[in-house]
Amino acid sequence: MSTQFLLTPFHKNLGLKNRVVMAPMTRSRAANEGNIPTEDLHVPYYTQRASAGLIITEGSQVSKDAVGYVNTAGIYSQEQVEGWKKVTKAVNDKGGKIFIQLWHVGRMSHPDFHKGELPLAPSAINPNAQSYTPEGFKDTVTPKAMSIEDIKQTVADFKNAAVNAVEAGFDGVEIHSSNGYLFHQFFNGNSNIRTDEYGGSIENKTRFFIEVLNAIKEVIPQEKIGARFNPSLDGMFGITMDEETIPTFEYIIKKLNDYNLAYIHLSEPFTDVSNVPFAIANIAKHFRPLYNGTLMINAGFDQESGNKVIEEGNADLVAYGKLYISNPDLAERFKHNYPLADWDTDTFYTPGKEGYLDYPTYEKNN
Repeated sequence: MSTQFLLTPFHKNLGLKNRVVMAPMTRSRAANEGNIPTEDLHVPYYTQRASAGLIITEGSQVSKDAVGYVNTAGIYSQEQVEGWKKVTKAVNDKGGKIFIQLWHVGRMSHPDFHKGELPLAPSAINPNAQSYTPEGFKDTVTPKAMSIEDIKQTVADFKNAAVNAVEAGFDGVEIHSSNGYLFHQFFNGNSNIRTDEYGGSIENKTRFFIEVLNAIKEVIPQEKIGARFNPSLDGMFGITMDEETIPTFEYIIKKLNDYNLAYIHLSEPFTDVSNVPFAIANIAKHFRPLYNGTLMINAGFDQESGNKVIEEGNADLVAYGKLYISNPDLAERFKHNYPLADWDTDTFYTPGKEGYLDYPTYEKNN
């Protein structure tokens, strides 16, 4: 491959050595008590991947109310901050940059995580999905529709999480507004049937996200804030597209031109949407003309397609998920055109080092 656009530096706001991004991925390796990242697992895991232009951590809940998956790290307690400090220092010491993804799963949680209380959501509508609890996967329940007080508290939780992220040494934060979680639930007309200022019109359905973004930029420069969206998600995580779905995301993306964000992070469809009404099959190509800032694209890219989407001008950065699980030296493998290792899906969420720390670099394996 002649020109590898993935390996060229990217300077705007981020100052990255390359355009290969490690995507946020839930791996369920945090300490069971306190949802704390650990020195023996998280530090080496992220440090092994520090040659990425940017690392985005696993989704990290902003409060106890935000939890929805077993053994996932948070960023709401001092113990969690101290755990993350070791991660950020190790990554930065190796010349890497790392953002933390701020997460609230909303109705994708289960009462088992909340002492029997119902999870929060825009409206009391069961997503009819499953939550990964300490006792295994369980069916979701009908959640509690958030009160105005709940919404205000959650805005404060995200703001506090951003403060904690700065203290923990992160280079920035990403707001998880994707994959059927809390913000996505507010955006979607099938999960948000509110009749107050947070439901109904597109402006109202996106109000909560904008309030959180504005709160976070009070405590961290906006050029250190990213946001992730999945416009063509359908039939997963309780989300069903309708005629307002794409216009809602078009409204959000255009509105974000008023900010100087680090990036927006868009996902291509997770499934074949050729027969899904209202869906768009090529997200990068559709949304690139609407956004003046840095666009990161994700889902299903390899070396060739990653270089191509940048060359064609449809994205500035490409985020890789599963490839980064099994190839901690992914950027180096791209550089030298080394073969890529396969991942083991059976160890994606299992505890311990297996399938987490034991994927070797190409140089060490040959």
